[in-house]
Amino acid sequence: MKPDTVDHLRTQPMAANDLSIAYIGGGSRQWAPTLIQDLALAPYSGEVRLFDANLPAARKNARFGNWVQDTKETRGQWDYAAVEDIESALDGADIVVMSTQYDPRETFVHDLMIPKQFGIYGAVSATIGPGGIMRALRTIPVYREFADQVRTHCPNAWVFNFTNPVHFVTRALYDEFPDIKALGLCHEVSGTRSHLASIAERELGVSATREDIEVNVKGINHFTWIDEARYRGHDLWPILEDVADLKEARQQFSTEEMADESPFVDHWQVTWELFRRFGLLPAAGDRHLVEYANSFLQGGRAGLNRWGVKRTDSAYRAKHWTPAASDQTTDVEAWLAGDQDLELNSSRETFTEILAGLVGDDPYVTNVNLPNVGQVTGLESDTIVETNALVRTDSVSPLSAGSFPRPVRSMVGTHIDTIETVIDASRSGDLDRAFQGFLIDPQVRSLTPEDAATLFAELVDSQVDYLDDWDLTGSTVLSETE
Repeated sequence: MKPDTVDHLRTQPMAANDLSIAYIGGGSRQWAPTLIQDLALAPYSGEVRLFDANLPAARKNARFGNWVQDTKETRGQWDYAAVEDIESALDGADIVVMSTQYDPRETFVHDLMIPKQFGIYGAVSATIGPGGIMRALRTIPVYREFADQVRTHCPNAWVFNFTNPVHFVTRALYDEFPDIKALGLCHEVSGTRSHLASIAERELGVSATREDIEVNVKGINHFTWIDEARYRGHDLWPILEDVADLKEARQQFSTEEMADESPFVDHWQVTWELFRRFGLLPAAGDRHLVEYANSFLQGGRAGLNRWGVKRTDSAYRAKHWTPAASDQTTDVEAWLAGDQDLELNSSRETFTEILAGLVGDDPYVTNVNLPNVGQVTGLESDTIVETNALVRTDSVSPLSAGSFPRPVRSMVGTHIDTIETVIDASRSGDLDRAFQGFLIDPQVRSLTPEDAATLFAELVDSQVDYLDDWDLTGSTVLSETE
């Protein structure tokens, strides 16, 4: 795998001991406390300005960040402050982190429940399918505004987007500000590398971590594929072909067996089935894969459970958002009050490793989402693709990943067409144009034209307060379904 000939994204060098980080969505319940801990363990220093529409939440995270600095042994030295406006957060920033979402009790739960009434039993409904497209419609206009603000206040900043749907959102950033230096990040490929490490340990009798595993990855976020995998130079492909024929890779599960499983369980049965059929290894969790290769969604709950996949239902999403929920990923208030002990541990996300490369420490190779400038051949230029990239001082260069076999290219290309249609519609807020993208989604294509229009209209009506940037009054599809 060699770097693409295009040297992508360059700025002036950043000072590792005086970094300015803007966090858009700084009131985040999960990502902000996670980032604070990762920064505490990284040998850099500077300031972090937290901006969020929920200012009290940003202030709590700022208090937590400074508490970590004051009470824990840290490598990094950071000052945290919540700010009241996005301009103050972005002014002169070196790094911009974006992770936002609307209250799922008012949005996400509808993305899950309404399609289910039409027989679409999505597993996650966050990045593609009817729910993922609705999330994109809510989020794209906001991120266009963020891109415009970056252009005004910190045009040379590196932008790390963690917000789903990553491919839609990162594409919107570039569509609004083509010179933005934005990276879409996701840990699904890292999870696949960890699983491959466990296979290497078992089959080769070695000790392996994900850092020992090299892969050639390509595709779109949550629908990435691997056609090369090595453990310290040892070709794993023959081993994967053998494992794919074992009983462990051909399991079936009942609804009763899945009842007590976590919605995040991953038995890799969808992965192995796609590997056997197409000769490439998917590099995302099964719960995401089923929404892109959606024949696995057939049969409702029992059909999904048969593959060892469990739906993340609306009750879980609503409960998880409740401040008093016992299953929160982080509990800042309990840590601050001393009711729970905080032990600093790395999240294993790649943010600080990428940061290390950008400030001039060791070069780093990892998977990122970037516009396609040729790193994946046979796919549309400028659309957001996920491949490996080489991170060096103030530079991120996507690595050439090659092409796809025709069947896989067809599956990936269908979703790209949906994404690009919705992005095109967002330039003018044309809801009927966005509906065209909705119609060509494979999950929606299982419906009659009348049911597809009704589903779309009901989804829009359920969260109309979050769609101000779309032309609702001039929409033909909405008027036809009244």
